[in-house]
Amino acid sequence: MQEDSRRSATYTVACEDYVHVVEFSPFDSGTNASLLAYGGNQYVVVGTCLFQEEDAEVEGVEFTVLRAFHLDVRIDSLAWSPESRLDRLPTVRLCTASPDRKLRLLSSDLKDRHEIKEMEGHSSYINQVVFEPTEGKQIASVSDDHTCRVWDLEGNETMSFSLRSPGVSVCWHPEEVYKLMVAEKKGTIRFYDLVAQQAILSLDCGHSPLMSADWCLANTIKVGGVAGSDWLVWDITRSSYPQERRPAHMDKARLIRWSRANENLFATTGCPGKFSSQLLIHHLGQPQPVVIGSATVGAGLSWHRTLPLCVIGSDRKLLFWMTEM
Repeated sequence: MQEDSRRSATYTVACEDYVHVVEFSPFDSGTNASLLAYGGNQYVVVGTCLFQEEDAEVEGVEFTVLRAFHLDVRIDSLAWSPESRLDRLPTVRLCTASPDRKLRLLSSDLKDRHEIKEMEGHSSYINQVVFEPTEGKQIASVSDDHTCRVWDLEGNETMSFSLRSPGVSVCWHPEEVYKLMVAEKKGTIRFYDLVAQQAILSLDCGHSPLMSADWCLANTIKVGGVAGSDWLVWDITRSSYPQERRPAHMDKARLIRWSRANENLFATTGCPGKFSSQLLIHHLGQPQPVVIGSATVGAGLSWHRTLPLCVIGSDRKLLFWMTEM
């Protein structure tokens, strides 16, 4: 292990409470700052982040709160709509998932219009939610109830796919909006054609439980997953089995997310231990992690839209790691 790979967070932002989930918007905000949202025990905070790598007048990171939504439940998953922009008519729109098995569509014009719309249908815990990335008129969610469901913005379920085990992750193709990737706990990842409403391709990790999977949006032939303590990477043009597989975390791995800035860069987190959670940043060309970090019972994992920088939530703070590539 390289000596210099183990390090503390590059930047830290203080929060009011424990952070359960954090997400950079993957979409252009219309300004030079990035939209970022984090959720905790009964709230979602929406703000902007600007880093010194983007603006010479910023020292470290500048985080500005735009709006807080107060809810009566914990927030475990959240997703940004591509309609969220700060130029022209400012709008933020997010979808959240909570332990009460409901999705909530949060919308605000950052002035006087704030809406929270509840969407019901899942009969068990919801693991992930995502917006259709071009117009944001549809939302997909996966649940322990062995379904992937697609919704419109009115809260109507427009289609549903039966899964053979709990759905752990869902990703939408960045351009071909009829393609949806769904990962199941028993180790299968399927790609669905939403027009034909059927599976068109599947991958097998040969290991279960599969805890998390992510589609590399910078190069969509790559898919990553974590199962047991290992990370796995597929090239979907070559085989339904992983091209690479390596042990990563001492204990079990929890999440995987690809960088949006570099198709060879991805991060994994370990399951929260008694005192801390491990963050590892990997580069496909390197045998060892390029960054090793840790957080007090960390949760969530997300990459900046253009910088090789990722964030995880922790106890009363957000921790950001910049990767030198």
